[in-house]
Amino acid sequence: MMEIDVFTLFPDAFGWFATQRHVTNALARGHALGLVNYRDHTPLSGRQVDDTPFGGGAGMVLRVDVVEAALRARYGRDPVSLGAVRRVIALDAGGRLLDDALVDELRQAPALTLLCGRYEGFDERILEHFATDRVSIGRYVLAGGELAAMVVCDAVLRKLPGSLGHADSAVEESFSAALQGGPEYPHYTRPAEYRGWRVPEILLSGHHGRIAGWRREQSAMRLSRHEHRPGNGPLP
Repeated sequence: MMEIDVFTLFPDAFGWFATQRHVTNALARGHALGLVNYRDHTPLSGRQVDDTPFGGGAGMVLRVDVVEAALRARYGRDPVSLGAVRRVIALDAGGRLLDDALVDELRQAPALTLLCGRYEGFDERILEHFATDRVSIGRYVLAGGELAAMVVCDAVLRKLPGSLGHADSAVEESFSAALQGGPEYPHYTRPAEYRGWRVPEILLSGHHGRIAGWRREQSAMRLSRHEHRPGNGPLP
């Protein structure tokens, strides 16, 4: 069973997420989603969790002693050794970009811990000594890691058996191995014609082999168009 813990200053932000069908399905099957508030375990007075950065500058930085206290309270061990039993992921704008291959990696792990930053981010010692991974959902900055944590949880949980209504729903989709990393092919439903816009005849043919071939071709075409768009070159 998968166990995911999210460390955050705003556990209430996950209320809506926890009600989503694929999440409730996963939890009903024995997977777990835990929420830990840093403030509940801070050793500092006034429930303080952050401080001004050494060297000056705007913003506040999440303190290393606060994160250690929260991790120790949750797991009863030195956070430095936590990576031996679970992946500890800091949601960090400069981290490894989340993609389908990384999601497949994460869903194989027995347990995940997601660390949400806030304000100016993490004290670097949290990243160096407690985190096993740094993950980014895109090359932009959010006010905190909560939305990024939901994205990671959503992507992982929906791949677990029984989370989706149909077992094949998470197999042949955008960027999956089944589509060789390409975007998903087009989908159509009723009506077959609307305002003169017709569904491709191949999809109405009932010939499953030809339909499968057409879908692979469409996925490959979309991938080719994506790769040739301006700005989609490799990162330096």
